[in-house]
Amino acid sequence: TLDLTCRKAPCFVKFSEMEKMANIRAEINEVQPLPLSVTIVSTSQFYFIGKKCEILQDMNRHLEAVLKEKRALRKRLIKPRCQESLPIEATFHKYVVDLLTEAVTFIEKLESHLQTVRSIPQIPNIMKNMDTALTKTEVLAMELEELAEQILKWRELQKEVYSD
Repeated sequence: TLDLTCRKAPCFVKFSEMEKMANIRAEINEVQPLPLSVTIVSTSQFYFIGKKCEILQDMNRHLEAVLKEKRALRKRLIKPRCQESLPIEATFHKYVVDLLTEAVTFIEKLESHLQTVRSIPQIPNIMKNMDTALTKTEVLAMELEELAEQILKWRELQKEVYSD
């Protein structure tokens, strides 16, 4: 976490430029390249350690402030919130009662509302099933009409047979 919070500041650019210049000088002069790079590396390490130390000190100060406020925080957490609510004028009591009854009915019907919302993705399938059921019902109605006509014809034939 500390490494992630560390930002590259413009001074690091100067360090990298100084390191490049030192490497070039060492190549040119071929004189003790190791001590210079060790010095730069150790300096940059001290810089990073200093930054991490500052971040840790900031976090420590924050935690100390939280600990100082510990009692007040506990009291606020334990204290019920309803005592801090605003008083309602008597003229508005009727509206509050109406609002509470509406809220209670909404909560009572919440499960059915949730089921309705959950069924929304299934509506196309339900509509398709209803269309097929309607088509089957129409076919059955036509067959029933044909059957009724056949029964009436048969009845007429039976009347003619008995009348003869």
